[in-house]
Amino acid sequence: MYAYIDGKLTFKNPAYVVVEAGGIGYHINISLNTYSALGDAERCKIYTWLHVKEDAHTLYGFADEGERRLFLHLISVSGIGPNTGRMILSSITPVEIQTAIIKADLPLIQRIKGLGAKTAQRLVLELQDKLKKEGADSLISMPLHNTVKDEALSALVMLGFAKQTAEKTIDQILKVSEGTLSVEQLIKYALKTL
Repeated sequence: MYAYIDGKLTFKNPAYVVVEAGGIGYHINISLNTYSALGDAERCKIYTWLHVKEDAHTLYGFADEGERRLFLHLISVSGIGPNTGRMILSSITPVEIQTAIIKADLPLIQRIKGLGAKTAQRLVLELQDKLKKEGADSLISMPLHNTVKDEALSALVMLGFAKQTAEKTIDQILKVSEGTLSVEQLIKYALKTL
């Protein structure tokens, strides 16, 4: 619902911040990673995710889009909720988390409070599949859609196709068409081929 909140940082502690924007103070739960990244700033831009439950609406905030992206990947794993996701991000940096998943470093992941052996194994198994499908560094980096090829590739990956297969298909189509296709045309041709 809220992509980010940009405003005056009126209160900050390691667990949450209050950001005033448009005369409203937003209570946003943060990780220690975000707390460190904010430093002594008076104004800030916090990327947010709203968790809606029957009895509460809770905002979670992140210093950058990459951290939020990783958080969303973490909570997509069965057994990991928003508070556990925040605990993971507070325990080690997003880059360390991604590296631990790539290397299947279960001892490092299990050292995080609230993660047992089974949850750590499930985390590695499920997120390694995403990394293989979308490419290394895809848990924390946002794709930059600069070209027709990039946009078409991103759309195909979101539709569930493996990144390497989709990229190979797009390259073949672009070679034949000499790069004169729109994004929509390129996706249509790729869907017919895949």
